[in-house]
Amino acid sequence: MARRMRSLMLALVLAAGPTAAWANDSLDPSPEQLPNAIKVKGPRPKSNPDALPPAATSLPSDLNNLAAPAPLALPTNPAQVRIVDYRPLRLREVERLIEVNSPQLKAIASQVEQAKSNLRAQISAWYPTLNLSTDGFPSRSFASRTQNYGSEAITPNNPYDANAYKTQTQIYGAGAALKFNWDLINPQRVPQIAAARDQFEKAKNQYLITLRELRLQAATSYFNLQNSDDQVRIGKSAVQSSSVNLRDARARLQAGVATKLDVMEAETQLARDQQKLTEGLLQQSLARRDLARLLDLPQNTTPTAADPSTLLGVWQPSLQESIVAAYAFREELSNLILDVSIANSNANSALGNVQPFLSIFSTSGWDKTFGQSNVSGPANMGIVVEQLYQDIGLNLKWNLFDGGKSAAQARQQRQLATENTYKFSTQRDAIRYEVEQAYFSLQAQIRNLITTSRQVLSTRESLRLARLRFQAGVGTQRNVVDSQRDATTAEVDYSNAIGRYNTNVAQLQRRTGLDRVLRCTPAQLPTKPTRDPITQVPVIPVPTNSPCLIQAAPK
Repeated sequence: MARRMRSLMLALVLAAGPTAAWANDSLDPSPEQLPNAIKVKGPRPKSNPDALPPAATSLPSDLNNLAAPAPLALPTNPAQVRIVDYRPLRLREVERLIEVNSPQLKAIASQVEQAKSNLRAQISAWYPTLNLSTDGFPSRSFASRTQNYGSEAITPNNPYDANAYKTQTQIYGAGAALKFNWDLINPQRVPQIAAARDQFEKAKNQYLITLRELRLQAATSYFNLQNSDDQVRIGKSAVQSSSVNLRDARARLQAGVATKLDVMEAETQLARDQQKLTEGLLQQSLARRDLARLLDLPQNTTPTAADPSTLLGVWQPSLQESIVAAYAFREELSNLILDVSIANSNANSALGNVQPFLSIFSTSGWDKTFGQSNVSGPANMGIVVEQLYQDIGLNLKWNLFDGGKSAAQARQQRQLATENTYKFSTQRDAIRYEVEQAYFSLQAQIRNLITTSRQVLSTRESLRLARLRFQAGVGTQRNVVDSQRDATTAEVDYSNAIGRYNTNVAQLQRRTGLDRVLRCTPAQLPTKPTRDPITQVPVIPVPTNSPCLIQAAPK
């Protein structure tokens, strides 16, 4: 009795999962004792490129022909998009290809360089400016004018006036000026540079986030492809079994030991299995092209899965360790802290509009001209005028009153900083839920692997016994059909459980930054007994005819 009670309590603990012990953990701090994120990560956290293995930048020699096409390449001929190469790829090769080929990652890398250039542009505010300008280099001015000081009007009978005289201007010359300016006091300079530096850190964090997501997408897409391959394999096996059942049922009908109903049931099951195979082939084609899209492969190449579908390993960290690691690993939280810092810097920059600006300036110039202006008679080009000048001083600019505009803009940015703190809380909860979702799903898939593997073994044996009973005349075709359908369903469920298990492990790796996966070789389910050559029925694909033509079942 005591042994049964201990077993029952152990089963209840296992069913409750790791959260039961966690809920009763007396060492969990209360919400008032949780540390502040800004104190933990700093008011302006910097990206850590060592948090993730760096992205590959080149392909090995055996993958060179899978390099991405030019970004602006656009096929115009059907032959350019016809698939001529089905390339088997391993998981590590898929991850390498997505790091090198992904246009999304390249675009994010370009954004990092843009943010770096913007930061350099803002830092230039600490340096003086020096401008060179010219005023006619060279220039020529020529003008001739007649001035009339007489009181008599000029008429056709009196075209000339004795009091009138002519003036002439003719000047050749050149001039240049060199202007120097340096802001000694600029209240907006420091906050603008701080905001640009934070934007640069955000861009680097976004690169790491994108790299992590792309690696997860590549692994998930590869697992989906493996699962679709298994669905096709299971579908073909089911069609073969249904074809054998239909052949046996027809033979028994001709021998007079079976009924027409048995044949119809076998035909119905064969149609179901052919439909399942068709759906599997569709999913396989879509999974292959989805992986090709993700990897940005050449237009005439389709990837296939070279690795068999098998378990990645056992996830070692506990749920609590996974959550804390995700908080420390995820750059999304650092970016929201940087958003708070950027908003505060923008507020300080807005307040700088009503603070004094002080700059030192200096202007040096040179002018040289030949000739005269507004002289009576021809200008004397021998007259030369040359001038050198220099000005130096201080400029003060102070916007004493702007109607409260700067204060309102600063208040808006402070409110934006407060908004970003609430976004931090939302993102923190979302990160925890992502980890918990993957962890709980992983625990469920562990149980599913156990139950579906048992189903596979039991349904295979049931199918074998049902066939023996039918051949011995003590069973019915319905028993064989039902057993075969159960066996196919169990195979599909087991394959789906493996795919979902591997996806959950990959999600935990990418979400937490941990790689504590215990590699193991899982026990393989016993393969089906070798078929007799008589039962080896080839799978004939169903032709793709017009949907308006309903094909009758074969007789």
